[in-house]
Amino acid sequence: MATALGAGVSMGWSEALSDNGEKTGRGSSIVRGAITGAATTIGGTFHTLPFLIPNLHLSLLVAFIVVAIELVVIAWVRNKFLHVPMKNSLLVVTLGGLIVLAIGVALGAS
Repeated sequence: MATALGAGVSMGWSEALSDNGEKTGRGSSIVRGAITGAATTIGGTFHTLPFLIPNLHLSLLVAFIVVAIELVVIAWVRNKFLHVPMKNSLLVVTLGGLIVLAIGVALGAS
């Protein structure tokens, strides 16, 4: 939970400070920061909660399913609001997920 909250604060803060909305037309920096921070915290929480399950194999399976759902939701948001074709969005989001997985495996093996 500490990591999810920390990531939410960090992402929200950096988004709020990145642009006041005038340059990009993306709206209020406070609103963007709050949305980004909340979404990051929620996402981090959802794929952390499965590890409260005492059975490691079951918790890994549930976490895998949750992360897969999260990646599809992110791709859908990119498609809906950024007008990125769904196929391209799924490809990019899946590639990002695989990079994160590889880093996790590499760190876990060390």
